[in-house]
Amino acid sequence: MRVFAGIAATAILIAACGGTAAVSTPTPSPSPTPSPSPTVSNVFKAELKSANETPQPITDAEATCAGTATVTLNPTSVKFDVTITGCPASTAINIGHIHEGASGVGGPVKISTGLAAGELTLTGGGVTFSKTATPAGPPAWDAALITAIMANPSGYYVNFHSTAHSGGVIRGQLTKA
Repeated sequence: MRVFAGIAATAILIAACGGTAAVSTPTPSPSPTPSPSPTVSNVFKAELKSANETPQPITDAEATCAGTATVTLNPTSVKFDVTITGCPASTAINIGHIHEGASGVGGPVKISTGLAAGELTLTGGGVTFSKTATPAGPPAWDAALITAIMANPSGYYVNFHSTAHSGGVIRGQLTKA
């Protein structure tokens, strides 16, 4: 009788739990795939000053122009975030580039901002803008140039040109931001 009572109790317990199918072994759930770490941007700055221009600093009314350029370098794009301030109302900023050259030395254009003459309008003597350059240029550039700039940022400078100063009105060497 006790055996029968034990069997009956076990049967009731199994039925109450939903039968033998209710007893399951845990199945492993797939672990989430970690997302790739974001790539660290290679960000550089340039303090733009008319006194940095070569062969001679600017000494006329546009000598008051100044600014900052934040340059984010990647193998497939270069982003320029620029603020220009303190210019006379008549100043027209026409073009801007990264040149190769140490402080006080002029050098060739390596990467253009893509800024075109007449594209910017200064308000109150200043302007803030962003431009993104691609390897197609002009001038064309490649990942090797980006690597060279990152290895020696002080060997490159940002230069913006005005109508009155076609050789450049404000300039600043690149430094790590």
